[in-house]
Amino acid sequence: TTPFVPIVLDTIERTDNDKERKFLLQFLTTPPKDLPKQSVDGFLERFNPADTLSLPDLDAFRRMHIEGAPKVNPGKGAAVRPVLQATGTDRHWGIDWSQEQEGASAESIDERELTLHGYEPPFVRPVPPLLEPDANELNWLNVPIMAEPVWDYSMCADTSLGSEVRELIAQAVTVPLQFPQQQIVMNGLQQDAKLVYHCGLNPKKLPELVENNPLIAIEVLLNLMNSSQITDYLSALVGMEMSLHSMEVVNRLTTLVDLPSEFVHLYIANCISSCENIKEKYMQNRLVRLVCVFLQSLIRNKIINVQDLFIEVQAFCIEFSRIR
Repeated sequence: TTPFVPIVLDTIERTDNDKERKFLLQFLTTPPKDLPKQSVDGFLERFNPADTLSLPDLDAFRRMHIEGAPKVNPGKGAAVRPVLQATGTDRHWGIDWSQEQEGASAESIDERELTLHGYEPPFVRPVPPLLEPDANELNWLNVPIMAEPVWDYSMCADTSLGSEVRELIAQAVTVPLQFPQQQIVMNGLQQDAKLVYHCGLNPKKLPELVENNPLIAIEVLLNLMNSSQITDYLSALVGMEMSLHSMEVVNRLTTLVDLPSEFVHLYIANCISSCENIKEKYMQNRLVRLVCVFLQSLIRNKIINVQDLFIEVQAFCIEFSRIR
C-alpha cells in the first residue's frame, strides 16, 4: 500500500474539478498503461467533459488501506516528525523568524533535525528504591534440582558372541546384512560349531536366508552337515523357488562337501522344471542361461555324472537349443 491513499481519497471527495477527480480516480483504481508517459497538457487535452465519472466506494478503499498499512508503535506514532528551522519573514504565532535567525547559517542546524526518526517524548523511569530487609522475612533457598535415576539397560545384558550372532541371524532372514555384520556371524559360527543349533533358525526360514544372505546360508549348512536335521534343510533348499542365490549356495556346497547324489539330481530336475514352467520369455532365457552355467560347473568339477541325468539334460538342451 502507499501512504498517499488517504490524501487521494480526501481530495476526491473535496474537489470540484472533474479533471483532477478523473486523474485521481485513475491513480486510485487501475491507471491506463499510457498514463505514465502522458504529460499534463496531454492529459488535459484528452479529457472529455462528457465522460461520466462514477465514484467507487471510498470507504472500502480506506478500510483496505488501514488493513494493509504497517502497524506503527503508538509511541512512535505520537512522535514529532522532523522539521527544519523556518526562514524568511513569515510570522507565525506572533514570532518574527527574520529577527530570530539573524546570523544563523546552515552550520547552525542541529543534526537531530535532519534525521528521519521522529522526536519521541522521553519516559521518565525512576529507579525503584531498595527496600530495607525485615527480620521477619523468610530466607530464599535455591533448592537444586534432584536428578532422576537413569536405568542402565546394558546391565546384566548378554553381551556374548552367541547373543550377537543370534540377533544378526534373525535379522539376516529378513534383510541383507552389511559386510562387517556378515563377518561377525561367519566368525561366530566358525568359532562355535554348536551355535548354529541355538540361533533360532529352522528349515522354513532357510529359503529367506538364502535369498537375502547366501554366504551366511552356506556357512550354516556346512555346520549342519553332520546333524540329523540336514535332510530337512536340504529338502527346503530343493523345494524353494529357483534363483541365482540358490544355485550359488548349491554350487558352493558341492565343491566343499559331498552332498547326497539324490539331492543334487533332484535340485537339477527342479531347475529344469522351473525353466519349462515359466512363461515370460525374458525371464525364461535368463534362467536357462543360469542353469547351463550351473550344469557346466557341476560337470567341470566332476560333481555329477552326465550319464545319470542323460535323459533330463538331453531333453533340456533340445527344448532350449534356440537360446545361446
